[in-house]
Amino acid sequence: MSTSKLDISLTQELEALAREGRAKSPERIIEHYIPPKGELGPRYKLVGNDTEFIRLNSNSYLSLSNHGELTAAADKATRNFGVGPGAVRFIDGTFIHHVLLEKRVAKFVAKPAAKIFNSAYTSNCGLALSISNKKTHWIGDQLNHNSIIRAMRISNIPSANKGIFKHNDMADLKRRLDEVSPDMERVVVIFDGIFSMRGDCAPINEIKTICKAYDSKFKDGVITVVDDSHGIGAYGDTGRGTSDFCHAAPDIIIGTFGKAFGVNGGFIAASKTIIESVRQKADTYIYTNPLSVADCAAAVKAIDICDSAEGLELLKNLKQRTAQFRQGLERLGKESIPGPHPVVPLMVRDTQKTHQLVKYLFDHGVLVVGLTFPVVPKGDETIRFQINACHTSADIDYVIELLNNFQ
Repeated sequence: MSTSKLDISLTQELEALAREGRAKSPERIIEHYIPPKGELGPRYKLVGNDTEFIRLNSNSYLSLSNHGELTAAADKATRNFGVGPGAVRFIDGTFIHHVLLEKRVAKFVAKPAAKIFNSAYTSNCGLALSISNKKTHWIGDQLNHNSIIRAMRISNIPSANKGIFKHNDMADLKRRLDEVSPDMERVVVIFDGIFSMRGDCAPINEIKTICKAYDSKFKDGVITVVDDSHGIGAYGDTGRGTSDFCHAAPDIIIGTFGKAFGVNGGFIAASKTIIESVRQKADTYIYTNPLSVADCAAAVKAIDICDSAEGLELLKNLKQRTAQFRQGLERLGKESIPGPHPVVPLMVRDTQKTHQLVKYLFDHGVLVVGLTFPVVPKGDETIRFQINACHTSADIDYVIELLNNFQ
């Protein structure tokens, strides 16, 4: 037996993706990190290229990945317990660092309990498996992340028990709630905190107000869930995410340690009963090894830093550099989507020009992400810039000048 016939069919499928413009480019490989020096932030070198690059495509909003306290915490935990857990959580794969991280993140987001996962993606899927029954109705924002869409698909409920409301459209959310059958026992309204391609946020305070009006109509109520992966650590006055910014917290918070905290892994934070249900029922938790103790120890340290004077300074610089970049785009007459989040989309609205600008920036040492048709509709072509706390004023000025000089 061989895979030769399968390989032929898969090759045809891959060629179709390429023709449609949906194939991923070859992955660039980072081989060297250059620490900040003088007025310049950190730079990165890629395999086969001598250029020193600024990363404006990184989710590491607080720039903690290379922080000495994180690497020291990870090193100490690894030396004490090794590089891997050796088992899933319920077969003696739970180490003290897993428990400490769960307690720490629950406290940070002001929830009674939390459960950690290998990613926010598996957290979303695990939640869906844990809180759904045959009389659950899910409602999601139309621009939700793929992990939420996947979670809704695997929640083992009929398609009739799912609804999508127009992006951040509260009137449409209300219409979707009106459509829910009275036979349903519980309704789950789920949305991103920060929409990662746009940098805008869900109006959690408005969503909660609308959902509260429907709560008594269902046996188990209306449950609000946010995936705040791009908000936690990077948004709000204290870095506690979209809830911090909107001054309203949903019932369940899903997040990641892999963005602002600069480590790896995801979490669900909620009531103790929900978290125990997750522990008992979430396949993506039960049947896979947990994070390493190094990841957990580093993540605890990252939260501690975020929750300190140093963290507030990092957040302050992040806000200043974001404002500097947004103001620079405005001076150049460039179109963006307003907002204070460090995801800053540049609306190019032309596929060829987007490709040209991405290449131009790359040739001048700047890494960015371009989104073109058919990934986005024609006319919505975008370049996503992501500001990090490690970026300096000189870095931002350099990129703005490049955009000014691009023809």
